[in-house]
Amino acid sequence: MSQNKDQNISIIIVNYNNAKYLKKSLNSALNQSYNFKEIIVVDDISNDNSIEILKKYKKKIKYYVNKKKTKFGSYNQINSYYEGFKKSKGKYIFFLDSDDYFTKNKVKLVIKKFNQLSSKNIVFDLPIIKTKKKSIKNNFIQKNFYFSNWPRFTPQSCITVERNYAKKIFETLRFKKFPTIWFDFRIASLCFLNFGNIIILRKYLTYYRQLDNSASKNFKTLSLNWWRRRNEAHAFYSYISKKLKKKNRLTPDKIITSIVNLFI
Repeated sequence: MSQNKDQNISIIIVNYNNAKYLKKSLNSALNQSYNFKEIIVVDDISNDNSIEILKKYKKKIKYYVNKKKTKFGSYNQINSYYEGFKKSKGKYIFFLDSDDYFTKNKVKLVIKKFNQLSSKNIVFDLPIIKTKKKSIKNNFIQKNFYFSNWPRFTPQSCITVERNYAKKIFETLRFKKFPTIWFDFRIASLCFLNFGNIIILRKYLTYYRQLDNSASKNFKTLSLNWWRRRNEAHAFYSYISKKLKKKNRLTPDKIITSIVNLFI
């Protein structure tokens, strides 16, 4: 694929205390086979040696500190990506959490996908799940929408957005409600309500780390916290549906989740 300066891209990396993984993430962005890129890092007031690492890359990247700190990691993530977006210039915005990293050809292949689409708004690629012991490529099978309201989606670092749609995302989703609902779910829900589907590039282009201290570890499937967060997910989806004047279906999933939450 020939590269075009008119399709400059911005890779926005959000970091909080991920010094252990930060170099891998930075190098994966810097070493892309796609030339026309800028790399912006927003640090969420880390108290490890992340800033020292970023200073060593200062000739190759731009980095900033998100000073709009809250007690909720989900809000901090959104605010940091927004700060990076405001500083960016790219036509396409690649999101990257600093414990994750890209394969070498990710940007080139995602841009190729955008060029093939008639509606060039947002593309999700597939994750290679990285644990301490192995890397996993799970089959990605979409949900049955009779049972569930929202689509199955891939993690934050697998999301790339066209600039104008990114602006709409931040205008619509950057609010302080539903603290257990993270940015990737918000984006996937908005995309699905806007377009009726999500575009999946069925290539494994992003290494997604599952860490012992990640937020998802607090929400083991079918645990009490899992049911509580699922209830908040339905509340978020209802809120966004109403905001967009879209129909919010009463599904079996929503009914079951509401009933379970009456007893926990």
